[in-house]
Amino acid sequence: MKPQLTVSRFVLYAVLLIASAITLTPFAYLACGAFKTNDDMFTSLFLPPGGGPFGIAWSHLTTLHFHQLLFTLGLGHNLLNSLFLASVTSVLATLFCAMGGYALAKHQFHGRGLVTAMVLGSMLLPAALLIAPTYELLYHLQLLDSYAGLILPAITPAFGIFLFRQAALSGVPDALLEAARIDGCGELQIFFGIALPMVKPMIGAFLLITFLGTWNNFITPQIVLQTAGKFPLSVAIAQLRGVYGQDYGLLMAGTLLSVLPVVVLFLMLQREFIAGLTSGAVKG
Repeated sequence: MKPQLTVSRFVLYAVLLIASAITLTPFAYLACGAFKTNDDMFTSLFLPPGGGPFGIAWSHLTTLHFHQLLFTLGLGHNLLNSLFLASVTSVLATLFCAMGGYALAKHQFHGRGLVTAMVLGSMLLPAALLIAPTYELLYHLQLLDSYAGLILPAITPAFGIFLFRQAALSGVPDALLEAARIDGCGELQIFFGIALPMVKPMIGAFLLITFLGTWNNFITPQIVLQTAGKFPLSVAIAQLRGVYGQDYGLLMAGTLLSVLPVVVLFLMLQREFIAGLTSGAVKG
């Protein structure tokens, strides 16, 4: 049994290593391209060869692309815009979805079944069908060309409400809530002090999902916003493309800047993300 286990584990690790190498290769190419000059962009796959240590021409590498992005083109401002939009949207969406899901799971009120059915039904609608009515609503509310026009429609997604409803059903015991009410706790105190900590893994997972979705949102900011200074990083990077030529090093540097915050956030919340996806939140 032990030799078989050793061989199977070796095969498993080998497969995972190969899969990891395949997954990380595009990121390595992106990171190397961000520091290469345009002359070296197509002469080597990764770092330019030369007579330096490890056979690399280190003198050919440059940080000019990042300097041009942050100081000449002002993409640092767009980076802050993306951080603001993604952070505010993810925090508010997590809070309101947790409140809505908890209410549907643990509170009895007239029409609860209808509301739950409406939440499930709205999940079946393609997001593209909501662009036109959302734009018209924002126009009448005078929220176009404002961050509120991007944040408000995104803070109560039906997917998030249903996700937290399932998490509350499986992770928050009714007996514990009743005991808290008998002890004199108010509903807000019960929610923030008891229910919310018990669905903590789902909070981390949904926070990361919402942050990533908002960070990578490309279509909606172009529809809602008209002022270039308010554009998030995803839109600003797309505008780096030239009409008659492409500065690939500049594009790769901008893409690398857009990837790093998401990678850092995922590394911080990876345990909560995995625990949230495997905590039985999809059980009835």
